[in-house]
Amino acid sequence: MQLRDPLRTVLSGTVFIFSESQSVAMSMSRLTPSCLCFLSSSRFSLAQDTEASFRASIIFCFNPASIFYSSIYSESLYALFSIGGVYHLLSGTSNVGVLWFALSGCARSNGILNAGYICFQTMHRAYEALYQKRRAYLAMQVFIAGFLRCICICLPFVAFQAYGYYNICHGHTRDEVRPWCKGRIPLLYNFIQSHYWGVGFLKYFQFKQLPNFLLASPILSLAVCSIMSYMKSRPELFISLGFQATEKEKRSAARLYSLKDAVEPSVKTSTNEGNHDIRQRKPSSKKDVTGTKVAPEKSGYLSADVFPFIVHLSFMVTTAFFIMHVQVATRFLSASPPLYWFASSLIGSPKHSKWGYLIWSYCAAYILLGTLLFSNFYPFT
Repeated sequence: MQLRDPLRTVLSGTVFIFSESQSVAMSMSRLTPSCLCFLSSSRFSLAQDTEASFRASIIFCFNPASIFYSSIYSESLYALFSIGGVYHLLSGTSNVGVLWFALSGCARSNGILNAGYICFQTMHRAYEALYQKRRAYLAMQVFIAGFLRCICICLPFVAFQAYGYYNICHGHTRDEVRPWCKGRIPLLYNFIQSHYWGVGFLKYFQFKQLPNFLLASPILSLAVCSIMSYMKSRPELFISLGFQATEKEKRSAARLYSLKDAVEPSVKTSTNEGNHDIRQRKPSSKKDVTGTKVAPEKSGYLSADVFPFIVHLSFMVTTAFFIMHVQVATRFLSASPPLYWFASSLIGSPKHSKWGYLIWSYCAAYILLGTLLFSNFYPFT
């Protein structure tokens, strides 16, 4: 089969993209950086880190998987709902965040992993209610609320599996149905992944797949460096799953670590007062760094409220490298905020200026490479 002219294909594909989708996909691509900027601003709370928030959003606009964000594809929709859900979760509107997470699961199946944020929040809130406030009933309330929220996030995935089972397996004898229909938990998604695509633990570790490992190596290297950098700076958080965060850090990340804005009206009242008090103390806390347990370098990307994102990214990196088709990692990890926060911190650091140029070169190269390969039906990611 003769290869079509790549330049002509790229031009025609570009015309098609911009003419056909005034589009939901293009709209989502433009909205998602705004969500990331708002989210980054809430995480990089110090005044001097406002520029870091903006840089992270700009890097996202030119991320290595940009071809999937500028074409009619589900990636931009997933990124919007996923990042938007985290933003609402950290803004105190947990139920709205759960709705956004559920919508991300409608866009892509890996949206189910966003339930991890709710699990982290529930774990810390239940611990505070049970061991600090000594109120078992409140801990049970927190646990039930978290469990129901996780069910809501997983519901789109479960509904799709049920729909597949009803259409393919229901009403047929055991001899007529496909093997996955006979499983204790019949999952159409897992069967297609393993049977037709060869997805499984270490199944992709073959010599002929070495080019695909090389293709994914830049994004995996950036992700691993971001995780290792955080782990070396905050080892106590990894060992304790965030329980060794200082009281000041827990107050600044109250949506994730404490019962503020949880199920009790009395707790909600104290939250507003606490947040008002924190806003009043913010200018002085910036000056009185020596009086706190947290060093100045523990703010921004290295703050405790970034820890759940690092755990989420670690799980995704492990899954992409050992289980999935590894070249998919470029777009699989593209909606993870810590990548852009870490890249932004490198670019903004005078000590790592060379890394900044390398990151921008990597993004530009993969935008061009992805456009050529993807538009010619080659496996880019």
